[in-house]
Amino acid sequence: MNYLELVNKCLVELNYKQVNAFAELTKNDHKKLKNIINVLNAEICNSDRWNFLQRKTELTLPKNTCELENTIDGRIEALIADGVKFDYYEDFEKFFVNSQPQNTYSLYNDKILLPMFSKEKKIEVLYYTKNCAKSSDNKEKFALEDAEDTSLIPEPFVEPLLVYGACMRLKGNPQHVRFSYWMSMYKDALANMRSKICPSIDETPSVRMYRR
Repeated sequence: MNYLELVNKCLVELNYKQVNAFAELTKNDHKKLKNIINVLNAEICNSDRWNFLQRKTELTLPKNTCELENTIDGRIEALIADGVKFDYYEDFEKFFVNSQPQNTYSLYNDKILLPMFSKEKKIEVLYYTKNCAKSSDNKEKFALEDAEDTSLIPEPFVEPLLVYGACMRLKGNPQHVRFSYWMSMYKDALANMRSKICPSIDETPSVRMYRR
């Protein structure tokens, strides 16, 4: 479902007139809906470690240096060099005096800090992209901008999450006749997405009850 279709679905839910072209979205509520859909899309994508946002790339660490330009467009999950996983270590100062724990990395400003090697190293980076949308030619982007842009949230979750969530936020009044319905559909869709797109059974959400 593309950006224009999402907005039109919202207009139907709100009992507003649909539009035939993206250029017709000029009214204040049109502009608010477009903005709310983007805010919601970004919030949902950044709320968890979704497998549909997982990406992999490779960087090169020159020999005899511990600094690497951080060109990763998102949140780093892991760094791997020579088949060894490097864990994140918060105290970046230790890397400047080469006293950090073994097999760790840190972040400082726009740099990735790693142990110093005598040879050039290929660093495999596993990360979660900060992009939340893609264009009609499948180029990822941060926000929905054009009519044919689509969210990275997979079907069939994107419609209930962004349509019902946007309507709920636009009205913002629990007394509205459809507010409870929108909230229920939004929450159900988010819960279903959490439970159904986990890549491993070990990551399936569960409820634990303890007795005192």
